[in-house]
Amino acid sequence: MINNLVYNGAGIAFTSQHEGRRYVAYQDSGGVWTCGDGHTDGVGPSTTCDDALADEWLIQDTQMASNAVNNLVSVPLTQNEFNALVDFTFNCGIHAFSQSTMLILLNSGDYAGAALQFERWDLCDGKVVAGLLNRRKDEETEFDSSSGV
Repeated sequence: MINNLVYNGAGIAFTSQHEGRRYVAYQDSGGVWTCGDGHTDGVGPSTTCDDALADEWLIQDTQMASNAVNNLVSVPLTQNEFNALVDFTFNCGIHAFSQSTMLILLNSGDYAGAALQFERWDLCDGKVVAGLLNRRKDEETEFDSSSGV
């Protein structure tokens, strides 16, 4: 494993901002029951949470995405590249990231080509979702930023 990065506070804030904390379960644009900051595991129509539980879920969920990015990416990453990829993986899913052209390009050393893949993931049921497009643009900007902080 070439990367052993940790999803830092800036990354957690990035994900939380894009998810928008909700204390009562709702169905996202794809019909998936969701609560907290994008948490879906075990969530149903009667699920609720408070800040402590939402924080716990967010840490657990982003840790799974972090582990996947560290394990799947075979080229060195800056912290910002890592944060962008973890948010993307958290939102789209580990399987989707593991099978993506983005990962293939990145692992071949084509960082610029990989960055251009973010915006291709802006659809739900074949339709562009403005919120997803905005998130993908923000992830691409984060990925492309020169700071390694």
